[in-house]
Parts: sequence; structure tokens; C-alpha cells
Amino acid sequence: MYIRKHIHWRVIWRHSWKDVFLFLTYDLLLAVLYGPLHWHWLDVPWQLVSIVGVAVSFYVGFKNSSSYSRFSEARQLWGGIVNRSRSWTMLVLGHTQPANLVTTTLAQLAFQRQLVYRQLAWVNALRLHLRRQPERWQAEVAPLLDPAEATQLQQLANPPAQLLLRQTQALREAEGLFSELQLRTLCEELREMTNLQGGCERIKNTPFPRQYAFSSLVFVWLFIALLPLGLLAEFEKLGHGHYWLTVPFSVLVSWVFITIELVGHISEDPFENRMNDVPMTALCRSIEIDLRQMLGEQQVPAPVQAEHGILY
Repeated sequence: MYIRKHIHWRVIWRHSWKDVFLFLTYDLLLAVLYGPLHWHWLDVPWQLVSIVGVAVSFYVGFKNSSSYSRFSEARQLWGGIVNRSRSWTMLVLGHTQPANLVTTTLAQLAFQRQLVYRQLAWVNALRLHLRRQPERWQAEVAPLLDPAEATQLQQLANPPAQLLLRQTQALREAEGLFSELQLRTLCEELREMTNLQGGCERIKNTPFPRQYAFSSLVFVWLFIALLPLGLLAEFEKLGHGHYWLTVPFSVLVSWVFITIELVGHISEDPFENRMNDVPMTALCRSIEIDLRQMLGEQQVPAPVQAEHGILY
């Protein structure tokens, strides 16, 4: 996620220089054909072009609004994951029965720590699952789990869902550690985390409707193709040779429209680890810091820092 207040011009140029070069070439070609070669039949009534432009503006605006809604929902889901992780840890650590109801105090503390660390494993496993990065399991998830459990889970199709199942099974085995009401509360937390994971998977596995995304792109390029044809005669009315003004103005308007289209396109899939996506790595690290400090640990990792204004 890009977090700086202003986007650096280098970032804008890196994403748009090819389109600008294409617009410039196309508009120059039309200006040469219209002026020096006298192909005046190329001009199109400006009223037609303006009607197309207005229609495209409404359509692209609708598409961008829908794309942003996907990003906004994804960020809300991960906000829920942050809150549920803290709530789970507070319930595990604060709602236990007195120590004399379990074998030993050390065993109780070890069990609590296992439940909290499995929660850390779940958030990181969900991040890798959404980003399709199974190769990072051993480095980022396995150290949080028992080695045998980590090896077994890595072979499964949906490790995050299996981790939630392991949490449920662990609660069933925690005889005497929680009251019946506390167990129901913890199971409700697991159910809510399952819903949050399902919401993330729904966004990940359901692409933005292609009929909207593709039509938007086609309409924008159609308008860009018609734009200089409508401006040639309009600028020529200002005086002989003014048709050359079509080139800079057409390039500028074309760049605006294609950039608006690009903004909507890059918001369609918020879990791809790109510069404008949900910063799941930073959120997972924030959860890890909070939960490990709740356990009383002193050595915790530092927060993830932005790289060139981008928080991953």
C-alpha cells in the first residue's frame, strides 16, 4: 500500500510512459495526415466525440467505484483479523481457571502460549495462502508451530483452515483450563475468524467481472482513438496551422483517461502484494508484536517499514 501523501512523479512516469509515447505517435501521425497531406476527411464531429467521452466517464467511474469497494472490503476484513487476534489472545490469557485445576502452572502457560502462537501461524499462513506463496511456509510459518504439525499442515490444500481446526481440537482437549462459557466464547472467536478467512478467499477467488473490466478498457481506448479526430477541425477553426495543438491536448486528455482506467484496474485484486494492495505483511507483523508482548516476551521483531513509500 502506498502511504506517502503525494505520489512521486517517477512512479507515475514508470506506469504511463509507454502509453504517452503511443498517444504522441498516434496524434502526430493524424496531425501530419490532416495538415501537410490534406486528409481533411479524417475529422469527426466534436459533438459525437464529446458524447462518447461523457459515456465513457460514467462507465469508468462506475468500474473504479466497484474496484475500490473490493479493496475497502479486503482492508476491513484484515482489520477484523487484527482485532480478533487480539481478542483471542486476551481470552486465552485472561479467562483461564485457577492453576490448581490443571496439572501444573508450567503446563498451563505452555498451553496458552501454544494457542497464541498457533494464532500467529494462522494469520501468516492466511497471508501466504492469499498471495499464493507456499514456498515461504518454512521461513515464516513453520517456526511458530510444532515441527511435526508444521510439516503435516504444509502438505494440505488450505493450511489456514486446518489451523483453525487444530485450535478447536486443542480447546476440546483443554480439560479444566476454561469454563464451559469461556469455551463457547473461544469457539465463537474461531467461527468469526473462519468467516473472515472466507471473506478474503471470496475476494481472492472471484475475479472482478470481466464484462465490466474489459468493456471499460475497450471504451477508453475507443475514446482515445476518436479524440484527436474530433479536435483537428476544432483547433483549425482558430486559424490555419492550429491543428497542431491537437497533439499536446489530445495526449494530455488521453493520459488522464487511461490513468483513471489503470487506477481502477490495480484495485481489482487487493491480495497480489503490489504497491496498492492490502499491506498484509505489515499487518501480520503488527499482530505478532501485540500478541508476543501480551505473552510477556521482551524480544519482539520491529514493525515493517515502508520501502520507497510502499508498505507491503
